[in-house]
Amino acid sequence: MALGTDAPPPAAALSADFADARPLFFSGGTALRATSRALASRTRHSVHLLTTFDSGGSSAALRRAFAMPAVGDIRNRLVALADADAVPPAALDFFTARLPAEGDPEELRGRLSAMGQAAHPVWRTMPETWARAFRLHLGHFLRRMPASFDPRLASLGNLLLAGGYLRHKRDLTPPIALFSQLLHVRGTVLPTVEESLHLAAELADGSLVVGQHEFKALAAPVTRLMLTVHEPGRGADDGAGPGAPTPCRPRLSSVAAEHVRTASAICYPMGSFYSSVLANLLPSGVGRAVARRACPKVFIPNTGTDAELAGLGVAGQVAAILRTLRADAPWARTEELLQVVLVDSRHGRYEGGLAPETVRALEAMGVRVEDRDMVMEAEPGRHDPEAVAQALLEICARGTA
Repeated sequence: MALGTDAPPPAAALSADFADARPLFFSGGTALRATSRALASRTRHSVHLLTTFDSGGSSAALRRAFAMPAVGDIRNRLVALADADAVPPAALDFFTARLPAEGDPEELRGRLSAMGQAAHPVWRTMPETWARAFRLHLGHFLRRMPASFDPRLASLGNLLLAGGYLRHKRDLTPPIALFSQLLHVRGTVLPTVEESLHLAAELADGSLVVGQHEFKALAAPVTRLMLTVHEPGRGADDGAGPGAPTPCRPRLSSVAAEHVRTASAICYPMGSFYSSVLANLLPSGVGRAVARRACPKVFIPNTGTDAELAGLGVAGQVAAILRTLRADAPWARTEELLQVVLVDSRHGRYEGGLAPETVRALEAMGVRVEDRDMVMEAEPGRHDPEAVAQALLEICARGTA
């Protein structure tokens, strides 16, 4: 069976300078993957609070089948933080593999079912500790797999997490903890909220979008971002058509809140601005938890192109972050929510630029601009993961010194 893989490179030696640093990220997607790997060579205590609202790709098939949170970003970050020197290659290859994009769905479902058997060749080179755990979780998925499930491009790691979710009565925490242990994850990965929700937005032209996958091609700027139980693609005959999502405010998970309370720095990192960063700040309790934690708070705006921004410059992005956090903590001062915007004025390419009036607008909001070389000169749309990791850990040290 032809499988793709996105396994991490071997781990680098752990730096003693920042070994106790606990940077915490509100993130999602893949933008922070390389930086996560760079951080893992310096500290094993980074915390990653991730969105679970994706409604496209292989996550969509699982969400349709089980009405569950999206697990793709969680799986992605577990892999990014995995210690490839400590995990058997066969186990890591299995967790990072995908089924083919083409093929008959029924035949691919048959392949999956065959993999649930202990005699399948895929388990022959895998140590029994990993093979037994993987088969157990795959088995829970297979027993609940609908006959109509589309397995094309399915991530096997996602299927294992889904199996654990079902095994533990719709709780993601136990399978994340187990696979963190099996993959020797150098950090902590958690969902920001535990409910199965979708991302929705009102746009400046009056239209509405429901489903994170729709944010890749927004027709107009976002005027209001929300979470909803309303599922993408629901028809008008169900009494709440796609134009009428009902907003909800889930609570920040108690485990995630505890990690915010002990963070040595809080970072709103690069990534799709609305669907990865701002979506993570919507739950009830996020703004209050951030405001009450006395530590550095940093925003790293995207460099290059973010299709979601639609002309929203860096000052507008900062204003949106503060506005979203203050919806939960209206009493919070700016310095309690965000202190530093980390940029690279030499190599970065920021939406709207970094003209002097932009810097003045940021300073007027009470936010300091810190300029660091951290964008690849040859690729101005990409951050240098080593430089970003170093900058963040130095900020951690500065805040606790």
